Amino acid sequence: MSDALSYPRMELTVGDITQLKVEAIVNAANSSLLGGGGVDGAIHRAAGPRLLAHNRTLGGCPTGEARITPAFDLEARGVKHIIHTVGPVWGTDPRADGRERLGYRLEDNQLGQCYQACLELAAEHGARTLAFPGISTGVYGFPKERAAQIAVGHVRAFLARSPVPETVVFCCFSEEDAEIYRRFLTPKDYSQSIQIGRKPS
Repeated sequence: MSDALSYPRMELTVGDITQLKVEAIVNAANSSLLGGGGVDGAIHRAAGPRLLAHNRTLGGCPTGEARITPAFDLEARGVKHIIHTVGPVWGTDPRADGRERLGYRLEDNQLGQCYQACLELAAEHGARTLAFPGISTGVYGFPKERAAQIAVGHVRAFLARSPVPETVVFCCFSEEDAEIYRRFLTPKDYSQSIQIGRKPS
């Protein structure tokens, strides 16, 4: 199924991030960078065992930061880089109640830092196209609507001042997730390219 609208510089896709024709993909990793479930596991399987061997040398990654690696076996599909970022676990802010009254939580800032760090690495390495999964919205429990608003806001702000990446793709797990992103995207922001296919297990 495909429904494309010709608007720069964001795209919205439903499907498997490892199948996208982009130069860089973001991995929603854990702090060890050694693989896990969901998107993390799917990317490690697609990139092959050399990714795990390489990541063992990196010493992990703190929440809110990012690390860039070769794409290894994914290079055959045109992917040049994997950018690994560690999103926040929802509910870990010890002062959440007080901050919530101000419309802010520590996890919001950490998630924003993830998007910023990934975009900066993509720009530094000249990645013209970059794909994001929904960082922290799986087992880490970040509310999906809140996460989508943060994602779109940070990407929009970055693209307003940087010519690279030329295109950023939000790769959603389901059509329901994509509908959440549509609430925060305007026609001037994005193209829809809805691809219903095999999801990462």
